[in-house]
Amino acid sequence: MSPTDYTRTRLAGRGIPVTGNDIDTDRIIPARFLKEVTFETMGEHAFEDAKKQNPEHPFNSPVYKGASVLVVGQNFGCGSSREHAPQALMRWGIGAIVGGSFGEIFFGNCVMLGIPCLVVTQEDLEFLQRAISRSPQEIVSVDVEKQEVRFGDRVIKATMPDGPRNQLVGGTWDSTAVLLEAGASIEATAKKLPYVAGF
Repeated sequence: MSPTDYTRTRLAGRGIPVTGNDIDTDRIIPARFLKEVTFETMGEHAFEDAKKQNPEHPFNSPVYKGASVLVVGQNFGCGSSREHAPQALMRWGIGAIVGGSFGEIFFGNCVMLGIPCLVVTQEDLEFLQRAISRSPQEIVSVDVEKQEVRFGDRVIKATMPDGPRNQLVGGTWDSTAVLLEAGASIEATAKKLPYVAGF
């Protein structure tokens, strides 16, 4: 499998807006789920407590079932460095996140799962959240390479740092896949190293 099989250049799907700033990883996936042995059932527990506290929460709404582009506020994914948070979102069905800003570790964990996190202005973020709420069946298109988000006729500038963007576009975000791809080279190098081959 070549790196191009892992590219995350474009994604198109329905959107789901989650309003509010400083939504931390504990709100995305509460700490009690950290004891799970695998990530497999994480998706059903995304925003577990928020959904119980608020029956109107978007992740409760059948209108947004099957949505794949999450639109959030400022500092989304802040707090503890919990890989379970992006895992829960991915397993719920989220393939891209558009927001005002992201917690640094959360952002990195998303990239390692192939989930692009693009930053838009507050004005564009509010527009997207309102527009998706009014027209939840409308498709949101995310173009990582061009750094654009499209909704209807509107094209929104959406930025991402060059390093992670290049990884997603080039297909090198999956470090395990990159290592497996280079397996023969790694073996050849290991055979030349006396402290590996000498044992």
